[in-house]
Amino acid sequence: MSAQRLSILIYHRVLARADALLPSLPDAQRFDRQMALLKRHFNVLPVSQAVRRLQSQTLPRRAACITFDDGYADNAEVALPILQKHGLNAAFFVASGYLNGGQMWNDDIIDYVRQSGGDPQALDQLLQELKYLPFDHRLRTASALAPPRGRQLMLRSEQLQALHAAGMEIGAHTHRHPILAAVPDADAFTDIAQGKSMLENIIQAPVTLFAYPNGKPGTDYRQQHVQMVSEMGFDAAFSTVAGAAYDGSDPLQLPRFTPWEPDRLRFLLRLLAQRRIAV
Repeated sequence: MSAQRLSILIYHRVLARADALLPSLPDAQRFDRQMALLKRHFNVLPVSQAVRRLQSQTLPRRAACITFDDGYADNAEVALPILQKHGLNAAFFVASGYLNGGQMWNDDIIDYVRQSGGDPQALDQLLQELKYLPFDHRLRTASALAPPRGRQLMLRSEQLQALHAAGMEIGAHTHRHPILAAVPDADAFTDIAQGKSMLENIIQAPVTLFAYPNGKPGTDYRQQHVQMVSEMGFDAAFSTVAGAAYDGSDPLQLPRFTPWEPDRLRFLLRLLAQRRIAV
C-alpha cells in the first residue's frame, strides 16, 4: 500500500454566530481558526486536482482538501470569504432542488424544535426517528411540524454562480437529497441526473464531482448507485466513510470525515488520527 494519503474534510454549514441548538456546526470564528491550522500544517489542494494526484501518486505530504454538502447560503456568505482570506479552495456539493427558496426536511425539524424550546437532545432524537422514513412520508411529516419559514437557508442561483466564479468547485448531490438505497433505482437515477443537469445549466460548466446523500455504503447507497454515477461521467464521488484516501481507493467512493472538535488542538489531532485509517 502506498504511503500517500489524502484527508478530505466535510462541512455543511458555517454559521455567522454560534448556535446552542447546533453546537457541532462551526461559526465563522471557529472555521477561520480551523482553516488557519489546516493551511499551516497541511497542503490543501482543490478537490479535482487532489483526486488526480492521488491516482498518479504525486500528492504532496499531508495532502488535504475541503468539501461542503447540501448547498447552504452561508457557504457563500460566511465560508467563502474565510476560504479566500486563507487562499484555500473547496468543493461544494449542492442538492439542486433546494436552491432559490427551498428547505431541507432536517431544517424544518430544527425550526420546529427551536420554536418548541430548543432542546438539542429532542432534536437529535427526532432527526434519527425521521431520517430513514420513506422519502415522501418524511417530507410531509417534517413540513407538518415546521413553523412558517423565516430567513432563506439555501443558496440562490446567483450565489452558486459566485462560488463558481471565485474558483470554487461545484459538485452534484442529487436533486432532492433522497437516501438512494431507500428509493427505486429509476428514481435514484433520475434524481442524480437531474441534479447534475440543473447545476450545469446554472454555472454553465461541467459538473464532474458527486457526493452520495448521507453517504454510508450499503445503508445509504449501493453498488448500483456507484454504477449510475460512473455511467453519468462523474470523475470522482464521495462517501462519508471516515478515514483517508490512498492511491488504491475507489475514486467513486472516496472517504471523508467531519472535524467536529471545537478547539484547535483536538481539531488538529483528529486530522492526524484520520490519516492513519486508509480506506
